[in-house]
Amino acid sequence: MTALAPLADAQRSVLAAEDLSMFGTDPWWLVLIKAVFCFAFLMITVLFSIVWERKVVAWMQLRIGPNRHGPWGLLQSLADGIKLMLKEDVIVKKADKVVYVLAPIIAAIPAFMAIAVIPFGPAGNEVSIFGHRTAMQLTDLPIAMLYVLAVASVGIYGIVLAGWSSGSTYPLLGGLRSCAQMISYEIAMGAAFASVFLYSGSMSTSKIVEAQADRWFVILLPVSFIIYIVTMVGETNRAPFDMPESEGDLVGGFNTEYSSIKFAMFMLAEYVNMVTVSAVSVTLFLGGWRAPYPVSTFWEGANHGWWPMLWFVIKVQLLLFFFIWLRGTLPRVRYDQLMKLGWKVLIPVAVVWLMLVATVRALRNENIAFADIVLYVAGAVLGLLLLSFLVDVFRDRKAKAAGAEAADGGSFDPMAGGFPVPPKPGQSLPAVPRRRPRHDRDLVVSGAPDTATASDGKETDGV
Repeated sequence: MTALAPLADAQRSVLAAEDLSMFGTDPWWLVLIKAVFCFAFLMITVLFSIVWERKVVAWMQLRIGPNRHGPWGLLQSLADGIKLMLKEDVIVKKADKVVYVLAPIIAAIPAFMAIAVIPFGPAGNEVSIFGHRTAMQLTDLPIAMLYVLAVASVGIYGIVLAGWSSGSTYPLLGGLRSCAQMISYEIAMGAAFASVFLYSGSMSTSKIVEAQADRWFVILLPVSFIIYIVTMVGETNRAPFDMPESEGDLVGGFNTEYSSIKFAMFMLAEYVNMVTVSAVSVTLFLGGWRAPYPVSTFWEGANHGWWPMLWFVIKVQLLLFFFIWLRGTLPRVRYDQLMKLGWKVLIPVAVVWLMLVATVRALRNENIAFADIVLYVAGAVLGLLLLSFLVDVFRDRKAKAAGAEAADGGSFDPMAGGFPVPPKPGQSLPAVPRRRPRHDRDLVVSGAPDTATASDGKETDGV
């Protein structure tokens, strides 16, 4: 028992560090008000994002953009929603009707759920709502970020089921693409989250924001931030990673056979996911509800009261502008490039970076000087770079030797293994045997008044 006492004390200290007792004490009517606020925040932000996207892309492409519905076209997204609801609702004959109808619902509902653990302000009782002091957050969990990952994973089932239930080839391919894309990019996203967990010591969203009181994690963990920014674009199926909706080769992707309100729910889920991943990025890396550095230095009340909500909304809107900027700037990548980026670049870099962060944190816990940690890390990085360089050198030598051997070996048989294969570097295909013509044919002159007459005036056989 004495040997287990230090372990028990350590576990109690970890639990004490995640004191979330201020949550779960609100009356039912206050919980209902917070839930309605979260839903209204997402819906209003989505309506604004649709108009803003069309305005910004029009500005980037020297167009006017929406300017008819409402002042400066601000009601354009509302008009689009009404138009989609009034359109004819078509269900294709070959579709699995139950799954076909449930798919957009499954895609839309999880998109709203992740916002429940996002803090809009401090965890203390900073604000008063109808005389009741409360935190500016619906709820929090000791494993809140795992809840966000789980909810994001459920939403993909709606897209996959939509592609399968439509009974058409192109929607099925779009759904499978989305599934593969989610698997590829969620692994790297989870590794980026793990780096934040190591530095903050918690998976609670409110505690992660509190851990950024002195310095935002975008400064301490820049590689994790970049990886998450790339993966959140892939998770939301937005350009340049909008492979599931690629109209160039899939007509319209997983939602090709959908119309009316069901199509609108897929679009709603996409934009709500944009807001959600932006809010998660703000919470994990950009200080959450905290005021930017210059403001917080001379204004003590910037992080108290209702002001934190303003800083949070501004940061979310800047990330939404980043989504719009990418769509108006970058072309769509090929699907093989998308998979290569996920599996061969993001996942290895995320894993190596996570190991590096874990090593630094372990050395810091051992009270090793920061200068010594920098030397250890720099030595390890240089060793890996040297090892990689040597591997590349020997690989190039082997490839050159194989190419020279193939070049000296004579002709290349593309059917040697029973299946056609392309030649390797340095190899050339053998000449294709052709049957000699029975008689020589004269050249037909193109562009002359009489194509049957050669340039020297002699008649040809007109072939």
